[in-house]
Amino acid sequence: MIFDVYGPLVLSLLLALVGPVIARRVAPALAAPVLASAAVLTATATTWSLVLLAAALLGDAPPVIREAREAGRPVMDPVPEVIGLGASAALLVVAVRLHRAVRAERSTRRVLRRLCAGQPADTELIVAASAVPQAFAIPGRPGRILVTSAMLSALAPAERRVLLAHERAHLTYRHGALVTAVTLAAAANPLLRPVRAAVAFLVERWADERAAALVGDRRATARALARAALTAGRARRACALGFTDRAVTRRIAALHTTPPPRLWTAAAAVLALGTLPALLAADATGDLMGLLSGALS
Repeated sequence: MIFDVYGPLVLSLLLALVGPVIARRVAPALAAPVLASAAVLTATATTWSLVLLAAALLGDAPPVIREAREAGRPVMDPVPEVIGLGASAALLVVAVRLHRAVRAERSTRRVLRRLCAGQPADTELIVAASAVPQAFAIPGRPGRILVTSAMLSALAPAERRVLLAHERAHLTYRHGALVTAVTLAAAANPLLRPVRAAVAFLVERWADERAAALVGDRRATARALARAALTAGRARRACALGFTDRAVTRRIAALHTTPPPRLWTAAAAVLALGTLPALLAADATGDLMGLLSGALS
């Protein structure tokens, strides 16, 4: 149990190191869901490992343990009590972080629903009269695309096609759900923050690639992205097409090269890396159950 229960924590660091590398070298449509899945599995395993470590605090409290020791049957503490105390404190922090992340997600969804209020059910595109250049996808049933008049007026017709194709890709492939899942995973396990950043970048790259494929011109897509970045920069708001200064530079550069390959072996390795912590946590659980079963016999 000693190695198994700490294994998920160590593997979290490895996934955090591997995630950004995969994001640079594997096709976004493959890398994003694989990294998100690995992050969720790893975060779940590390949280459960903390639960197992916190069980060390039980000490002599459970009647089955107390009676076993009074009967002269040896019952070993699986981990030192100080580690159990630290795990309990960490679990409290995890609970607070998850609560805040869920509350922020719900608040964002409420704001987005208000933006769609009063629109016909079959309306996909919402144009808002605003001097602030913005464009983003609003997930839901149905999904909507909100674009401000300032953003539309700043783009040429061909660039508007890129903009709409980009945002429509977010809706089609449920990028919001991927980002939400990895955000909650990073809230439960802060070591996974680099993976969360990688997935957030990948879904934008994924949408860029889909827009380029639909428009049929990678350079035109890059120009539209650059124009949107300049427009948003003048307004001092990072809003359109979901970018920061560094991220948009990397995305534009990627569109001037060939699309990255679908490296299935690398994706499978990452998924295995995310599955291993879950297997270790399950094995540690079995060891703990075996310890308690021995106390009962």
